[in-house]
Amino acid sequence: MVPFSPIFFADENTLGFAKILQRSGRTDILSPGHDRLPEVPLGTPDLDWMPLVGARGFIVVTRDRRIRTRPAELAAYRQHGIRSVWLGAKRDMRPDEQAELFLRFEERIVREIIKRGAGPWALALTLTGPRPIRLTGF
Repeated sequence: MVPFSPIFFADENTLGFAKILQRSGRTDILSPGHDRLPEVPLGTPDLDWMPLVGARGFIVVTRDRRIRTRPAELAAYRQHGIRSVWLGAKRDMRPDEQAELFLRFEERIVREIIKRGAGPWALALTLTGPRPIRLTGF
């Protein structure tokens, strides 16, 4: 049996994080402008990529704290079953620190993805690991 291996979509707020992991050889991290995702060029608004990412079952990786409180984005979360991981800490993190945090807790993130199943849902990834967060309006 092949182990479960999700595909992650890093939005433009986590583009540096994605590029670090892509350069290390990861093929399961996509981002705007990636050659395997030509329908999402750099600069694509959230509401335009969300239907595609949701339909393909990708897990969104973001730092955008406001996305979870905007009515249009919340509606898109619901409509497209978006599943996401927010890279967060009490301070801003450099892309290499984001990648290190993600890699440190990746196994737990994957377990949460399996446990939570279909979206919409969101996890916050902090220095202590992933935890579920409530999406306003859900």
